[in-house]
Formats: sequence, C-alpha cells, structure tokens
Amino acid sequence: MEIEAPFGIANRLGECPVWDPRSARLWWVDIEGRAVWRGDPSTGESERFMREGRPAAVALTTHPDLVLVAAEGELAWLRDGAFASWIGLEEIEGNRLNDGRVSPDGLLWVGSMHEDTSRGIRSGSLYRVTPDGTRSTVRTDIGVTNGLAFSPDGTWMYFADTFDDRIERYPYTSGELGPPELFADTAGLDGRPDGGCVDEDGGFWMAAVHGGRLYRFDPLGRVERAIELPVLRPTRPTFGGSGLATLFVTSIGARPGAPGAPSGLDGHTLALDVGRSGIAEPLFAPTRGTIL
Repeated sequence: MEIEAPFGIANRLGECPVWDPRSARLWWVDIEGRAVWRGDPSTGESERFMREGRPAAVALTTHPDLVLVAAEGELAWLRDGAFASWIGLEEIEGNRLNDGRVSPDGLLWVGSMHEDTSRGIRSGSLYRVTPDGTRSTVRTDIGVTNGLAFSPDGTWMYFADTFDDRIERYPYTSGELGPPELFADTAGLDGRPDGGCVDEDGGFWMAAVHGGRLYRFDPLGRVERAIELPVLRPTRPTFGGSGLATLFVTSIGARPGAPGAPSGLDGHTLALDVGRSGIAEPLFAPTRGTIL
C-alpha cells in the first residue's frame, strides 16, 4: 500500500484533521507546536496559524472563511489568520481540551484531559456546545477524551477514553445521549485508542497510538482490517480528497531519547487509499451575534 506524506511537515503533536470540500483543504492542529494548519494535498502547500495556547481541534462552520478552534480551555474563532476568543469551557488546573467533532445536527462535542497522562488523572469532561454558545457538561471522570465520531445515519456517537482501552457508543437523538454500550474492546490490540472516524459503510477507523497501526471495525465492532503505518504514534484519521476517498492520518513527532519510526515520518500527516470513502463533516452554524 502506498502511503504518502503530502505536506512534508513534522509536527510535535499532530491531531484532529478535518477536510473542507469547499476549499479542497485539510485542516489539522499541532498541539504542542501551538499551531493550526491548513494544507492543499494536491500541491503540498500549507499555511500555519500560530496561537498562544495549545489548539486541540478544529470545527468547520457554515461560513467558508471561518473555523472554530478548541484551544487550552476555550473555544475561539479563526478568520483571516486572526483568532478571537468566544467562550470558556475548561478551568481545571493542568487540564486542556483534546478531541472534538460536530454532530450531524450541528452541535459541537469536545472533551478534555489532564496534560500529564503519566499520572493517570481522570479530570477530563465531555462538553456539548450549541450554536448560540450554550455549554453543557455531559460526562466527567475522563482520562483522555478521544474517538469522537458519529455513524452515517446519525444514530450513534462513538467515544473512547484512551485510559480504558475500549471504544463505546451512545444512542444519539437530537443532542441527547442514551446509555453507553461497549462497541469494541481494544486491550488485545497493538496500541491504544486515539482519534477515530467513520466511513460511508458504517465502519469505524481507529488510530492506535503507540501501536503504529490503523484499525477498521465493522458496524458490529469486530476488527475487519489492520494497517501498519510508517509512524509509531498515529493520532486521528479522517476522510478527504476527491470523493472523500483518501484517508488522512495525523501523528505525534519523534521524541528526544526515544526510538523513532525507521521511515522518519513521525509527526507527519499521512495520506493513503484504503478502498473506502468517508462522509462529509457536518458544519457548525453560529447564530447571529456570536461571531466576534
């Protein structure tokens, strides 16, 4: 399988790629590099937008020139290279926001984590944010929020706490979650559950951080495919490109004193054809007066 690194950029902690079909560009963040990136995989050209706080996720909006960025403990707008704070979410010392995604009904779901995962602190929460800025805390006692994705028909929300080595799913109706159920036990797999996405056939793709692999689970939660990647710590996949037929995967960069992947691609955003297509990312539609 041919795997490319179209942008030639080694991030410190690449995360949360999102494809915007309107501009044919991929958005992603470098959390530890404190940068939001936008790139054209057809040319390899990219733009970097620096931020004082660590950005964790990007959400597309109904305004093509505006994205919503989760960074440290707040949400901020990014337009024309400039950031403007919107609302605060997280005020716990040592915490930061992590994974985030817009649901099919246009709500933003974003979670948090304690920045030092070696301490095993479960101080993270999962938040639901409406277009008018109303925030609700949906879940607490989370180690590391990850795996946020929605089934193609919008009836399930996927969620993974990396500490637990399992993927859960919640029945989803009009912004409300039903009781969670086990979707897949990942304890016996290489790596731990990080970010995820779904394809048009309902398969769930999981980046296995520290395992150097990408897994596809069928709609019943069974491992259908495993792909070895040329990076040690992949973080999140997303479908994009023409026909949403390319899978992009972000990754964590090489660490001083630690072994790196022989490919030298740790930290790069990868692109590969897995023979599947994805679904378009829903858009967040800010109400009048919420955009600064």
